[in-house]
Amino acid sequence: MGFSIQRIDHVVLRVHDLDGMIRFYERALGCTVERRLDRLQLVQLRAGDCLLDLVKNDAHRDGANMDHLCFRIEPFDLQTIAQALEPFGVSPGEVVQRYGAEGDGPSVYFNDPEGNQIELKGPATSPPLRRR
Repeated sequence: MGFSIQRIDHVVLRVHDLDGMIRFYERALGCTVERRLDRLQLVQLRAGDCLLDLVKNDAHRDGANMDHLCFRIEPFDLQTIAQALEPFGVSPGEVVQRYGAEGDGPSVYFNDPEGNQIELKGPATSPPLRRR
């Protein structure tokens, strides 16, 4: 394989009570709010070296509350990723710069064979908003 997983970058959870969930993760687990995207009703919490994203969603898809799981990989090369996924009938989407635990960097989405949304993220091209 031409790349390897380095760590989990972030997990995105769909939640009914956004403010209540923020309070829980801040007070019970010591996470801190790093960024808010009000137009998406999304709050990104710093959880050690990773992020936990909470997005307001009153209608969970099929009862599931995980939106997607993001792995930080090295190196990040779309052709290599596509070649690794092709034998499983999976194709990656387009590469887009997105914010993650290390800051903005390239990422690509796809669904695993059971429909779970996965994001693969490359190295950051800009630092995170808050330094650890």
